[in-house]
Amino acid sequence: MCVFSCQALIRAVQGPPASSWLLKPLRLHSIFPQRKMSLDSGVSGMRASYRGRQDVFTEDDLAFKEPIGQFKEWFDEARNNPQILEANAMCLATSSKDGNPSARYVLLKGFGPDGFKFFTNYESRKGKELDENPKAALTFYWDVLRRSIRIEGKVSRLSEEESDDYFHSRPRESQIGACASNQSTPISGRDVLTSMEQELTAKYSDHVIPRPSHWGGYILIPHSVEFWQGQSTRLHDRIRFRLPKSSEKPDGRLLHQGDNGWVYERLAP
Repeated sequence: MCVFSCQALIRAVQGPPASSWLLKPLRLHSIFPQRKMSLDSGVSGMRASYRGRQDVFTEDDLAFKEPIGQFKEWFDEARNNPQILEANAMCLATSSKDGNPSARYVLLKGFGPDGFKFFTNYESRKGKELDENPKAALTFYWDVLRRSIRIEGKVSRLSEEESDDYFHSRPRESQIGACASNQSTPISGRDVLTSMEQELTAKYSDHVIPRPSHWGGYILIPHSVEFWQGQSTRLHDRIRFRLPKSSEKPDGRLLHQGDNGWVYERLAP
């Protein structure tokens, strides 16, 4: 009885013979249980209050019946708000000829009835995409005001003279930066940039810095400008100005006649 009990105990400690487990796949997760990682981190519950139910944006609140004047109205309010550091920061969305989109932030450097202007490297990704597909969208978002403006249109390059004038109005450090960077190309490290910056700073210490031929301005000529104001109920206000189709006639209910050839309409949020 004792011999049998000892043999049983040895078998229990040693486990099954090797032939019974050699051909079975080893399941590591049964030995080391995996921890489940939560990628949400509470994001789904993040929610901010916007404006009150009475603080809405209606057609009667339009200061102008065309988008450029209305843009200036909202832009001036944003730029004069001390809590907004760069009211002219805007997201520029472009697309390749194959339809692959990309977006990045740039700075608005001028606007008027002719369009919205910005400057960048012609050989950057956005520059190459605008060469292939000269259509783009701009988005401004001013969190403090709970307002956003979306602009869509065609893009073309500004004249070399206008690009020269703006380039030489920039701080010298920014002019050097434009010359030193082959934007969107891979580099081995930041020292490549600082080395080029030092070299160009020494080279042009007593000279006017010439605008590089690969750097200049663009203008987006809008065909659609949407004004958005957020509401806590998520019943946001959206009023869009656009250029009408040749067959369209404003009915005063869904489509309203604006000024300077524009029409406007309210969109569901």
